[in-house]
Amino acid sequence: MPSYDYRCPRCGKFTITQGIKEAPLQKCPTCQSPVNRLIGKNVNIIYKCSGFYTTDSKSSPSSQGSNNETKAVNE
Repeated sequence: MPSYDYRCPRCGKFTITQGIKEAPLQKCPTCQSPVNRLIGKNVNIIYKCSGFYTTDSKSSPSSQGSNNETKAVNE
């Protein structure tokens, strides 16, 4: 479940874990003042399934050279 940051004018900033389909909070759970949900820049995404690896990236320069050599031989 994602965590959302809120700012209360009395209590300050706090974080709540909510489901994606849940409505945003309207009142602070502590003092019942109106709250604003904050938009964050730093979003951490963790893929917990097969097929995503930290080593997955563009092919290395050495493998590109072998592809060019193969094309030259086939022509």
